[in-house]
Amino acid sequence: MSDTTSDTTTRDLVQTGSIHRTSRSGGPTRASVAVYAADPVLRVGVVQQLRQRPEVELVDDADAERAQVSLVVVDGIDDDVAALLNRLRYNSATRTGLVIGTLGAGGLQRVIECGVPVVLRRAEADQDQLVRLVLAAANGEGVLPGDLLGELLSHVGNLRRSALDPGALSLSALTTREADMLRLVSEGLDTAEIARKTSYSERTVKNVLHEIITRLQLRNRAHAVGYALRNGLI
Repeated sequence: MSDTTSDTTTRDLVQTGSIHRTSRSGGPTRASVAVYAADPVLRVGVVQQLRQRPEVELVDDADAERAQVSLVVVDGIDDDVAALLNRLRYNSATRTGLVIGTLGAGGLQRVIECGVPVVLRRAEADQDQLVRLVLAAANGEGVLPGDLLGELLSHVGNLRRSALDPGALSLSALTTREADMLRLVSEGLDTAEIARKTSYSERTVKNVLHEIITRLQLRNRAHAVGYALRNGLI
């Protein structure tokens, strides 16, 4: 995605807060945070929760790039949100925390690829949990819901096995994202349905499936599914 698209995405997401202060020793007196949300109702709810807590200091738009924590509040992961997360990833002054409504199949992998170490489901985002999320991000910690942590550990285990046995077909022929999409194809889902399930754009889904078919020299999606099933890839 181009820099122009990323800048547009950032402007579309709302930032809010007040100025951040430092202590005499030069360190922050509390965790400064900038809130990014596409939905103004979500923004207001999160800001109201955080504004009541002395451990958190909201920063205004002008200082958002210098906040210790950039808190992104969204319904799900799409290309626009990923563009914002990637832009924040390369800002050395801030760490990113994510409050999200739903994570579809492959959604966690995409979040990790965007460099987000701290994730909270919106349904669990009460005041205490939001503050914990912000402080964990400010301290450089990683926080994931238990079920997502298990999914991540499984993914890391697959990567380790792949490194130990790079010739293993089930690990080297398909990435996790590719396997997830082929599995959904095998269940009869079309491109639009796969995009909704995985939180990727339809264009990304088409590109991923085309890459599988081309790389493995297959004829079409049905052939790719048959190949994957025969070789235990899905």
